[in-house]
Amino acid sequence: QVQLVESGGGLMQAGGSLRLSCAASRSVFSINHMGWYRQAPGKQRELVAFITNGGTTTYADSVKGRFTISRDNAKNTVFLRMNSLKPEDTGIYSCFVSTIYGSDFWGRGTQVTVSS
Repeated sequence: QVQLVESGGGLMQAGGSLRLSCAASRSVFSINHMGWYRQAPGKQRELVAFITNGGTTTYADSVKGRFTISRDNAKNTVFLRMNSLKPEDTGIYSCFVSTIYGSDFWGRGTQVTVSS
């Protein structure tokens, strides 16, 4: 069973930056997409960003121009650089990995709190 472990969350003032990382516990065969969701208190889960195995990126409108997703395929790791943080970015950020065979793996999430 593959485990995804996130790190890099925490408390930050508005306007600051954080970098999230998500590493798989072992090599995942045929990874396709890697990405991040977030869930704010009282709100539905939101897809923040994902990156394909070819490097194509997609972002939620709310984070475009502020967040950057990247991946290290050799290390089965995905990153999320978050700049110009806003209080509305507060939430639990969970990473995911999907394979070309339809298997999905999820991390347990890391808390990001942005104070005003």
